[in-house]
Amino acid sequence: MGEQLGLLKVTVVQGKRLVIRDFKTSDPYVILKLGNQTAKTKVINSCLNPVWNEELSFSLREPVGVLSLEVFDKDRFKADDKMGHAHLNLQPIASAARLKQFAKVSSGETILRKVVPDTDNCLARESSISCINGEVVQSVWFRLCAVESGEIELKIKLIDPPVASSNLR
Repeated sequence: MGEQLGLLKVTVVQGKRLVIRDFKTSDPYVILKLGNQTAKTKVINSCLNPVWNEELSFSLREPVGVLSLEVFDKDRFKADDKMGHAHLNLQPIASAARLKQFAKVSSGETILRKVVPDTDNCLARESSISCINGEVVQSVWFRLCAVESGEIELKIKLIDPPVASSNLR
């Protein structure tokens, strides 16, 4: 693996207008993957507009990959049903973190970059990558792919790796 860029903290905030996979509702949960790292939210029973507010952490390394997200409906007696998927290229947030270090931005709130919905991502609307009191953050709404409806909100925070004492002069 390459150089450690920092700790990626992903808060799965909420889902909106998720699809029905059971009789009248669904029991959704989210699986996030970054490289060989995987994390899963809790299941929210009988809800098409779930609120998780659950923070999951990943180690972000070079080369910067893609954060993928899958939503499932928990079933007791058969395989869980797919409720859509989405992905986000993490290169823009990694670039913004480098810009923050280069520009020595550390206090207040500064927008470092905007990411617009296009064919290369699953964004439902424009997203800003900001530096808020020294932390690089991005709030993202995904439009779920391969499904009739549904959006998922994530808040992503990239925390700088600790500086090794051997690098200090």
